[in-house]
Amino acid sequence: MPDRPPLQALPAAPARRRLVVAITGATGSVYGVRLLQILQEIDGIESHLLVSDAGVLNLHHELGMKRADVEQLADVVYNVRDVGAAIASGSFQADGMVVAPCSMRTLAAVAHGLSDNLITRAADVVLKERRRLVLMVRETPFNLAHLRNMTAVTEMGGIIFPPLPGFYQRPQSIAEMVDHTLSRVLDLLGIAQPQAARWNGLKNAGE
Repeated sequence: MPDRPPLQALPAAPARRRLVVAITGATGSVYGVRLLQILQEIDGIESHLLVSDAGVLNLHHELGMKRADVEQLADVVYNVRDVGAAIASGSFQADGMVVAPCSMRTLAAVAHGLSDNLITRAADVVLKERRRLVLMVRETPFNLAHLRNMTAVTEMGGIIFPPLPGFYQRPQSIAEMVDHTLSRVLDLLGIAQPQAARWNGLKNAGE
C-alpha cells in the first residue's frame, strides 16, 4: 500500500477574536467606519476589512473619506477581487462578519450563493461554517425581491439587521443613534461593550 501523507496539525486558535467587516455601496457608510473605530477600542479584537468600489464612492460622498482613511482603521485589509485570500476559506478562524452597510446587490449575491467577489465569498464561508453573519441592509421601501432575499439569508442562518434608530433612549445626535445601533450588532456577536446604553424599563409611566 502507498504511504499515506502525514496528517497536518490543525492551526492554533488565534490569539485575538477576528471579525470581518465589509462596507458596500449603500447609504450608511458611517456604520462601517464607526464599527471599526469601536473595535479599535476593544481589547482582543482583530478587524479584517473589505470595501467595495461602490462603498468607496459612498465613503467619499457621505463622510469625505478616501479608501486609505478607512483602511487605516482596520488590522487587516483585503482587495475585494482577491478571492484567494485567507478569509475565502472556512479554515480561517473568525467569529463572524458584519456588512455595514449592506447593499441590495450584496444581499442578493449572498442569498443566491454567488460568491462573485471576496465580500460575498467571505459571507458564504461564514454561513457554511455556521458562524454569525449580520447584514445591515439599507433600502426603502423594499420590493418583493428584497424581501425574498432577506428571507433566504435568514433561513440560511444569517441575521438581517436594518440600521433603524431607536428613540426610546432619547438620542441627542446622529452619533448617539449610530452607536446605539452598533451596540446591538456587537451584542449579536457576543462582543462586550461596557459603555453601551441599556434599557432599564419605564419608570413612573403615566404619571
